[in-house]
Amino acid sequence: MIRSTTIDRRSFVKAAGIGFLAALTPRSLMALERSDAVYASGIRAADGSFAIATVTERGEIIDQLALPARAHGMAFSAATGKTVAFARRPGTYAMIFDVRHRSQPIVINSRADRHFYGHGVFSPDGRILYASENDFDGNRGMIGIYNATDRFTRIGEFETYGIGPHDMTVSDDGRLLIVANGGIETHPDFGRIKLNLGAMQPSLVLIDATTGALIEKHVLPAEWSQLSTRHVDLDGDGRIWFACQYEGRRKDLPPLVGHFAKGEDLSFVDLPEETTRRLANYVGAIAVNRSEGLVGVTSPKGGASVTIDARTGKVLAETTIADAAGIAPAKEGFAVSSYDGDFLQTRSSVAWDQHIVRISQPTRA
Repeated sequence: MIRSTTIDRRSFVKAAGIGFLAALTPRSLMALERSDAVYASGIRAADGSFAIATVTERGEIIDQLALPARAHGMAFSAATGKTVAFARRPGTYAMIFDVRHRSQPIVINSRADRHFYGHGVFSPDGRILYASENDFDGNRGMIGIYNATDRFTRIGEFETYGIGPHDMTVSDDGRLLIVANGGIETHPDFGRIKLNLGAMQPSLVLIDATTGALIEKHVLPAEWSQLSTRHVDLDGDGRIWFACQYEGRRKDLPPLVGHFAKGEDLSFVDLPEETTRRLANYVGAIAVNRSEGLVGVTSPKGGASVTIDARTGKVLAETTIADAAGIAPAKEGFAVSSYDGDFLQTRSSVAWDQHIVRISQPTRA
């Protein structure tokens, strides 16, 4: 999920340099020249292989980089230009790369007694990479800490004060880590099977990014104990927006989107019943468009993308998109992808994975 605020094709081209541009096919170069924005997302190619694709705002693929296995979430550092793709749970690799091809990709692996949970985030200065991980024998969520200035060597870890952490982000000043503990117990011996659906403990936590101390923990109300908190993003005021997936009865209509700020209780967005039904109790991704004050969510199960006014909570738009997957802020609204190969106006012979990251010019290179 993207944390950058600036997307500019000309900046990307300037940072990429002649070497990157010379390696592009004429078709890819033309697509880049026509684009105002650049994104990256995991894909599954037609031959079943996995890769990261750099893509324009119209969904025209510019470049691809092979992956060892399926990826899930991604993170981008505006400070260094590095992007990371995390393996899908219970995967054990993460690959860090420079879309400008200025350095070779680095593949790191989780500790033998950990696996990645598919998400992570760079510190604002780009010097630290945080990753959500599972201490599966201890049944506790962890944050792996990696030194981005030393080939992403693992230098420590913090607890997430919950189980089943999924997405996470960091405050703009770098002081707080925000983690969505989905509350679902898993163990790699059982693949992706959820082991505790009758005793889930979802929560959202704020953690001191320096010491790992717990600052706040927000446990979901007992009536929504099967509402797994999955993805988070921040708006321009530092408000935390979160999206959920429900593991309870199909006929229930739980709140699926909410927000809070430090020192506040959780608030859920009162979506219209029709919208909640359309999201099929499953929000796959969430993104904030800070410049327009919008929150966007997707539901692959419901085949929908929904845009919400961040100030009022009012639904502004609903779009039918079969297998809607990733979402990231665009110049106007959001860029949305699908498992079915759609990225806004363009259909490709690939399956886009569940998350998109928006790439901007690094502030230092």
